[in-house]
Amino acid sequence: MNSTTPTGGPLNIEPALKALAAALHGEGPAVELSIGEDGALVVGHLETPGCDDAVAVVRTSGSTGTPKATVLTVESLAASSMATALALKGEGQWLLALPVQYVAGIQVLVRSLFAGTRPWVMDMSGGFTPEAFTAAALELTDKIRFTSLVPTQLQRLLDEPSPDTLAVLRRFNAVLLGGAPAPASLLAAAREAGVRVVTTYGSAESSGGCIYDGYPLEGVSVRVADDGRILLGGDTIAAGYLDAPDQDGATFFEEDGVRWYRTSDIGSIDDDGRLTVLGRADDVIITGGLKVSAAHVQEELEKSDAVAAAFVAGVPSAEWGQALAAYVALAPHASLAASLPAPLAGAGRDAEGGDPAVVLEREWRHTLGILAPKTVLAAPALLMLPNGKPDRLAMTAELNALHGGK
Repeated sequence: MNSTTPTGGPLNIEPALKALAAALHGEGPAVELSIGEDGALVVGHLETPGCDDAVAVVRTSGSTGTPKATVLTVESLAASSMATALALKGEGQWLLALPVQYVAGIQVLVRSLFAGTRPWVMDMSGGFTPEAFTAAALELTDKIRFTSLVPTQLQRLLDEPSPDTLAVLRRFNAVLLGGAPAPASLLAAAREAGVRVVTTYGSAESSGGCIYDGYPLEGVSVRVADDGRILLGGDTIAAGYLDAPDQDGATFFEEDGVRWYRTSDIGSIDDDGRLTVLGRADDVIITGGLKVSAAHVQEELEKSDAVAAAFVAGVPSAEWGQALAAYVALAPHASLAASLPAPLAGAGRDAEGGDPAVVLEREWRHTLGILAPKTVLAAPALLMLPNGKPDRLAMTAELNALHGGK
């Protein structure tokens, strides 16, 4: 493995480009990119038994279990790159503004290699900021320009628009927007600002976004199974998972010469062939482009001595697409102050002197970071159905009303 320069500036992606180029030409092993403890980009090489044309191995988020290593081949990446160029009416220079180890980031590098252009890397050592994005976008030299963002990033760019930020956004031939549902208000604001946004849907298993503005790319097929699951098919579909054979065809399967991937999303297709994604078939909440397991967050919240039980849901959010929200049943006679970490214990808001939801929200921001609920509703007990099960719809409705779409 080779480690590039650590953060403190833009990542040096040259070793990654070289390794990916070798794999695309059949002159090197499959590549896996990751970020080391020091913030450096690590270029790893993996053996892929039974798949000689593997180019990249991309780990899934692991939000519903152990992360899976998705194997992307020359065929799947070439098909994706060609279909993207056809949809965007050209190849050009890409700005990397997403983590390079995930499929959207790797695709920026792969598409650049197929196009013969030099990608530019945004400096994200200080996080995603409009200033850093603008500075990187100003470095692009090709007349045809593209970038990929998640809705939260685009929202921040539009919330703090400087003349330079709006100018560079308008110069992109397309801003691909994926990773989470994009609120209609965000899309309207972007188009009103003159930003050419293309919404995308896909995953590592489909070599990234393969549905643009609701319609499949060239060579991609989409249908909805009897159980409502979205099925994606065509040459962009991955070879499978490394060290995890799908012998029963639960995830990948062949039908009439077409390779298919069964997603975890439910959707519908209208008479014009436009796909609408209705939500997840499991409990995953997509917030700010990250996939978070509601069950996992619930377990974390229930570790607090002040919480007897918790229910976690995703609620519509203008900033995050979906925001984590929690309905918590307080433990009888629990002291919230006693449950807080030392730096917060003397903050002056305990079970007797403050709003319990405020105290818990503060605690979880400190201890859970990105997994902390944005909205907390504290009550003596969870709402229950007559059969003794939690009333998920009722609690979700109350959380939605409390959060207010912010």
